[in-house]
This record gives sequence, structure tokens and C-alpha cells, in this order.
Amino acid sequence: MLQLPLTLLSPSGPRGRLTILIFHRVLPQPDPLLAGNPDAVRFEAQMRWVQDWFKVLPLSAATDALFAGRLPARALSITFDDGYADNEEVAGPILHRLGLTATFFISTGYLDGRCMWNDRVIEAIRMCRADALDLSRIGLGDIALASTQDRQRAIDSVLPRIKHLEPDERADAVDAIVSAAGGDQPRSLMMRPEQVKRLRNLGMEIGAHTVTHPILTRLGRRAAEEEIGTSKDYLQGLLGERVAMFAYPNGAPGQDYDQVHVEMVRRCGFSSAVSTAWGAASARSDRYQLPRFTPWDRTRLRYGARLLWNMRSRRTAVA
Repeated sequence: MLQLPLTLLSPSGPRGRLTILIFHRVLPQPDPLLAGNPDAVRFEAQMRWVQDWFKVLPLSAATDALFAGRLPARALSITFDDGYADNEEVAGPILHRLGLTATFFISTGYLDGRCMWNDRVIEAIRMCRADALDLSRIGLGDIALASTQDRQRAIDSVLPRIKHLEPDERADAVDAIVSAAGGDQPRSLMMRPEQVKRLRNLGMEIGAHTVTHPILTRLGRRAAEEEIGTSKDYLQGLLGERVAMFAYPNGAPGQDYDQVHVEMVRRCGFSSAVSTAWGAASARSDRYQLPRFTPWDRTRLRYGARLLWNMRSRRTAVA
């Protein structure tokens, strides 16, 4: 039923529109503290819906076709950010079994043993044995942890309040939270280098996502250039091939990156880059600020309706 309205909104040729989905993790089992991430069963169902409605293309090929005016009707690409191990262990096999491809954007500094700052906070809150967490020392007050719902609310409250701090200040805040929660550290949640290579061997694309996933607008020019360029160089050395795609960390235009960083990405030799602005890309879009989106709905009808709504959005950067 959705194919006709999708075709009207996303025809073939010069008027084509490209929908780009963004994911971070696919969990082996549902996790109440990570409710925004699908588990394997839900992800496979979503991908089957997408397969019914869209022509799924590798992102680099879809981007080239979009700007050449050769995009097929109902075009869609799938992307993952950060480089979590479950991308290779859970998502990759599902995609491969369904005959689908995706682009995995890797923050190279976390490969093989490190955890991203947000995961350190989430896992500290998960493993804390107390019913409350006193974070008044860093200005976050007392955080209730008596129930799973309390812990969900704590995560949703704490992460946004420290996300955009200066890098050193945020690192200090994370250390303070981990210490207050008991000091336990989670195992690494990220891929190892050989897992990145296995994804590539499955036919998946690999893109760069900086080294340490910083808010680029919080860095000086030289540090930002090093984050962008070093991640590209590392992945090219690992894979023995050009890495053409880049994803801005966090990805909100004007907040997490700005035009200075767009020019850095262009000069670094990437072919295209993706943001987290909602909408579907058109030939008028800036190929270095392509929009992405993920429906959060759990039923087929609502999931499809959300994709239709997103395709009508016009809140995207244009060249």
C-alpha cells in the first residue's frame, strides 16, 4: 500500500529523493535501558518492511546516482554510527541474510578495547548498587535509581546535560559519575579491527566518523582536522582501499559541526558526508550534509507512515 505514495514522493530520475536510515546498535536481546535501540528480532522485521517498500542501495552508489539524476524510485540507504561490536555480530548477519547492504561509520579510537563516554555513563548507572546517586559535586544533584524506570530517566537526564561540555570538562564529569556509581567499568562494547574487516568482506561499506567522536564545534581547527583526517587514514590502512564517506559526530548542523568542518571534510577527500538532520536528500541537497532519519515506531503501519512523513520534510541543508 505504501509503494504508490512513496513513488510519488520519491520518483526515479532527476526528481528522486534518497532516504537514509541511521542506527547505532542492534542488541541481541531487548534492553530496557537502551530502548531506543532495536533488538535482533525487531531490527529484522524493520528491514523486511524496508525491503518491501524501498530499493535499498549502498550509500556511496546512491549518493552518486542522486547527484547524477539517475536515482531509482523509492531509493533508501542504511547506515550505522560509532562502531559497536553488535554491528558485526548481530546487524551484519541479518543484513547479509536479507541481501541488504549498509554503511558503517567507525570512530576509530574506540576499536579494540575502549568505551565511548556515553556508554561509560549508561553502564555506571546500570551497575550502581545504590538506590540513588549523589552527583551534586558536578552540579547534577541527586539522581534516583530505585527502579529500572528511574535508571532510564537518569540516563535520559544526565547524558544531554554533559554532552556539549568542553572535552576535558566532560571527561571529568564522566569520571565523577563512574566513581560515584561505584567505579565499575563495562567491558568494551566496540568492534575490534578484524570485525571491521569482516563487515567489509560481507559487502558492507565502511565510512569514517572521527577518532574519538568529539563535538567538532568544541575543538580548535587543528584538532578537528586531525580527528577527521586520522580516522580516514586509519581505515584506509586497515582496509587497503579508499574510504569515501564521512559522518559528523552527533551530527546536528550548526550545533555539533558547522561550515568550517564541512570544508574540512571536503578538503580531506571524502566524496560525501551525512548529518543527523531529518529529511530525505534531493539533488538540491549539500552532498556534504546529507540528512538521515530513523522511525521509532514499532508497528509496520506506523513505521511506514513515519517514513512518509520524513520524506516530506524540507529541513535539510542545500548546496
